[in-house]
Amino acid sequence: MENAREKMVIGATPDQCYAVAASFEDYTSWAQDIKEVLIVSRDSSGRPVDVTYRAGAFGRTTSYTLRYDYSQAPLSLSWVQIAGDITSKLDGSYSFESDDLNQTNVSYELSVELAVPIPGFVKRRAEVRIVHAALRDLKDRVESLVGQNPAVAQ
Repeated sequence: MENAREKMVIGATPDQCYAVAASFEDYTSWAQDIKEVLIVSRDSSGRPVDVTYRAGAFGRTTSYTLRYDYSQAPLSLSWVQIAGDITSKLDGSYSFESDDLNQTNVSYELSVELAVPIPGFVKRRAEVRIVHAALRDLKDRVESLVGQNPAVAQ
């Protein structure tokens, strides 16, 4: 199992960051490697609980289903993998903390376990790319939305 963690400052409020991170249906328009999103189930508040993704990974397409936990919303959004073809674990979280300057310190954590063996250096390279892209793509999306409409997600 591999674990990765990275942080980034985003020029928006925690609520704005959370709103974009929890809008899974929009991921295909801004998350670089996500090709398709299917909401499998929702909770009684209408929030997606089980979400299936098709994404580019390791030079091929992979499919996995994540189950989201909203118990710490909007300070955190976490998930566990409940199905996957090349991963047996893809658990993680976003955490959103205000720095009182209308910016947010965003932490992204990911634990990955592959169902198929691949060389360690390939795993580490992919892990760095996934974690960095998850934060960079989120930052780009949130800041572009806030720039277009400062009231977004408030």
